[in-house]
Amino acid sequence: MDTSNLLVALCLLFAASFLVGRARSVSLAEQKGGVRNLNSLPFYHGVLMSLWCAVPSLVLTLVWLLFDDQIIEALVLADIPPSGVDVNLMMNTIENIAAGNFLGLEPEPQMLAAAERFKSLQSISQMCMSAAVLGLGTLGSLWILKSISLEFGARVKVENAFRIILLACSCLAILTTIGIVLSVVFESLRFFKAIPVQEFLFGLQWSPQTAIRPDQVGGSGAFGAVPLFAGTMLISLIAMIVAVPVGLMAAIYLSEYASARFRTYVKPMIEVLAGIPTVVYGFFAALTVAPFIRDTGTILGFSPSSESALAAGLVMGVMIIPFVSSLSDDVINAVPQSLRDGSLGLGATQSETIRQVVIPAALPGIVSGVLLAASRAIGETMIVVMAAGLAAKLTANPLESVTTVTVQIVTLLVGDQEFDSPKTLAAFALGLTLFAITLGLNFIAQRVVKKYREQYD
Repeated sequence: MDTSNLLVALCLLFAASFLVGRARSVSLAEQKGGVRNLNSLPFYHGVLMSLWCAVPSLVLTLVWLLFDDQIIEALVLADIPPSGVDVNLMMNTIENIAAGNFLGLEPEPQMLAAAERFKSLQSISQMCMSAAVLGLGTLGSLWILKSISLEFGARVKVENAFRIILLACSCLAILTTIGIVLSVVFESLRFFKAIPVQEFLFGLQWSPQTAIRPDQVGGSGAFGAVPLFAGTMLISLIAMIVAVPVGLMAAIYLSEYASARFRTYVKPMIEVLAGIPTVVYGFFAALTVAPFIRDTGTILGFSPSSESALAAGLVMGVMIIPFVSSLSDDVINAVPQSLRDGSLGLGATQSETIRQVVIPAALPGIVSGVLLAASRAIGETMIVVMAAGLAAKLTANPLESVTTVTVQIVTLLVGDQEFDSPKTLAAFALGLTLFAITLGLNFIAQRVVKKYREQYD
């Protein structure tokens, strides 16, 4: 039984366990006068029995799948005499032969034998896994079935089990975050052993091409990341100049001036912008906006590049308008009507009420929306690649081609790369620096939010 069929069988076993556990508790209750005599409802008995079937069997399946391939590979390679061939290449050849992909070559007898042994071990492993997993699930179900009685506290056990599951999910999210940070930090430390930190943070030239081998011709490499940070900030600034005023004004109009019917139609239309794939925005920027800026700039006497920060920033600003508009609209609508009524009762106009009462009260949520939009702009890649280019230039001219940190990370990690090279490790250093900048922005925003929330709550 392959893994997919095994999962289907497990789902059927879980459902059967639930039904059997529920039926067993109902049967016991009917003998004593009804369900009211049970300590817990029949539903909880069924859920508990299903949990004891599901959790051990799924854990065993996961552990088996994690170590299955390594054990089979070790057993197969143990029968092959050492030949100096790379182990991974040899296993790929054996797997191809086992799958019937001979690639037009006549395999050696020992490779044919290894492929047969590989197929045999895989078949044995699948059968053993199926028997072990289904058997363990059945034993767990039978254990709870034997324990079901009128006094059995199934509800408490189910609630404790779900509490443990929720705690495990929370810990998993935390551990995943810690793992991401540590992996980036460790690889960045390897990079900083080869390239000084001050050269990376304050260098003005970015050209990461280096020779991988001593006998290979290649550049010495320049890892000054200032042009990348400048390009990222320039494009993000243009995007925020477009998105924040437009999004905020749209939110104020929809929440304070527009009729309910108009708001019902217009707000979903604005939010459609958030669902458009970024590659579509990239096509729009490269085929429409960038040529328009180039032609217009030429007519006005400028010499804009075919790919410019202005084109990428304008389109990116349009893309993130819904992040500012939708969140700001929800926050403004959440401001108590009593604040508006009090301001209007004191003689303030509607515009004065919005400027001096509603906006200050909604400022924490507006800051959160702007922060989310800024993070989205800093992390955007496709629009920059297609509309702003890959040139790492230190410039404040929005009509020139620039690049960003995220684009360079993608560029450095594309293709077959040597992870001992500073060129590849530079991607992790860029990621760590971008993470630190984003963390700083979040900290500042949290301070602003905390200050005004204490004032207006």
